[in-house]
Amino acid sequence: MKRPHILIVATLVWYATAFHSVLAAPASPAADPARAQQLVNQVCAACHGADGNSGIAANPKLAGQIPEYIEKQLRDYKSGARKSPVMAPMAATLSDADIKSLAVYFAGKNAQPGAGKIPAAATIGKKLYQAGNTQKAIPACAACHAPQGVGIPVQYPRLAGQHADYTLAQLKSFRNAERANDPNKMMQTIALKMTDQEMQAVAEYIAGLR
Repeated sequence: MKRPHILIVATLVWYATAFHSVLAAPASPAADPARAQQLVNQVCAACHGADGNSGIAANPKLAGQIPEYIEKQLRDYKSGARKSPVMAPMAATLSDADIKSLAVYFAGKNAQPGAGKIPAAATIGKKLYQAGNTQKAIPACAACHAPQGVGIPVQYPRLAGQHADYTLAQLKSFRNAERANDPNKMMQTIALKMTDQEMQAVAEYIAGLR
């Protein structure tokens, strides 16, 4: 007869413990605009631009990027999950608070529109981006990155206006397994099915998205 009471008490204890654990969990560091500006001026601006609109085709634009994506990439550079002889030593010096601050900083900047350099390639790329290639089981890029390339918060990055050279280089890195920090190796699987011409075409189309 006492068992129901014992179960009720045990349940209440469990909830109280869980609630205490939530309260005791360390809070995510808050973004520090002043610290972000300092880091940008000292480190980031040379390659990515002071406002995240990189003027160098080999370096990605960060302006307007989804903050969680920037955080993940910096953490992956720091841990070695994403390889880069340039970014790894820079990320190694960043604290969790620094990473958060930089992510919020660049996400809050306005992305400048880009443009492809090969119109004919962009036309082919548009079809791949919007519809994929069913014969090769290549899904539409828009399914994850949105029709206008704005991405899906937390899950998939913004692509619109990104330098074609950078996008092409990343697609090749996924195909060659040089970059392997995507969830479930999704991009590696897709890139393995793409030719250099298809990659170039998609990269050119993405560059002109806005």
